[in-house]
Amino acid sequence: MIADDQELVRAGFTMVINSQPDMQVVGQASNGDEAIRLAERLMPDIVLMDVRMPGMDGITATEHITRMDNGGRPIRVIILTTFDLDEYVMAAIHAGASGFLLKDTEPETLLRSIRTVYQGNAIIAPTATKRLIEKMLEPNFHMTPAAPAPSADYTDPELETLTDREREVLVEIAHGLSNQEIADKLFISLPTVKTHVAHILQKINARDRVQAVVFAYENHLVQ
Repeated sequence: MIADDQELVRAGFTMVINSQPDMQVVGQASNGDEAIRLAERLMPDIVLMDVRMPGMDGITATEHITRMDNGGRPIRVIILTTFDLDEYVMAAIHAGASGFLLKDTEPETLLRSIRTVYQGNAIIAPTATKRLIEKMLEPNFHMTPAAPAPSADYTDPELETLTDREREVLVEIAHGLSNQEIADKLFISLPTVKTHVAHILQKINARDRVQAVVFAYENHLVQ
């Protein structure tokens, strides 16, 4: 399902997605309220969600949709953004989104990302990660529009449970590297990286890699 207030954007994504034999756009919404109603009726596997729309925004809609009972399989949300409002993107991730993509993402990347999220993983576009790091390093950055950012000297207690190697892996995740890229950079095997990632997610109580990235930013592991 696609939720975006621009008809041309919805039409473009629909054309790309419907060209695939294993994908189909089952519904389109122009605002958050409509997105929630459609999701309740259609129970899609994936929702591509714009952030800023008239009426209910994509953040609030994401929070509602990710809590829906879809027969034991959650409805997963991918945030679409131009990154004019990074704080709102971060708020949407906190609301349960499985990742975010820039609206000018190449079609092949979009399709690959949808399949990745459908398999239960999270996606963060590397270019988006770079912009996000730059934004989060600004002194007046706030994680959500309503909540202040943590103090500069605050760290989560879960950080102390990570080994030195797990911290290294977490930093590379925050930089947007894939498991294979992390393995190549740290000169360790791919299965070892996967094991480290699983341990990291468990120790910091993160649902997926996206939340792990947020954790890394909030605890000043990325400078």
